[in-house]
Amino acid sequence: MAVDIDTKGAAVKFPPPLIFIGFLVLSEALELVYPAPFQSTLVMKGLALILIFISLAAMLNVVFALRTAKTSIEPWKPTSTLLTHGIFSYSRNPIYVAFCFICIAIGLILGSFWILLSVLPASLVLYFLVIKKEEKYLESKFSAQYITYKKTVRRWL
Repeated sequence: MAVDIDTKGAAVKFPPPLIFIGFLVLSEALELVYPAPFQSTLVMKGLALILIFISLAAMLNVVFALRTAKTSIEPWKPTSTLLTHGIFSYSRNPIYVAFCFICIAIGLILGSFWILLSVLPASLVLYFLVIKKEEKYLESKFSAQYITYKKTVRRWL
């Protein structure tokens, strides 16, 4: 019987939400130097609230699923279980999708073009600094099971 000696998890060195926080701060700095506001309408604010609600529900769902499976949410800690059901049957990275939605919602509420624009580079940084490392780790840990999962479930939506 093989013993699981995984003690490190994916090679991620920081909490992924810091990427989005950093880009929000950068966006606000750009807004001060190169103002590019737009009028946030009631419809935009309503859409933003819906995005926030969906995002918070998704995040709670992910936290509950990970705790139920007794596995860690932190990407630098070992993963004990590959979750492929529930919200994870729609997206391999539902919490990262939620981060994107929240940033879009903040941009809509504040009427900030820069915040809306920041979602794309933040997602790219997240992909190269976090997701690629997580996928490599999960593929090495769960092999064929993860490869099959990758073929059937999209990375984002």
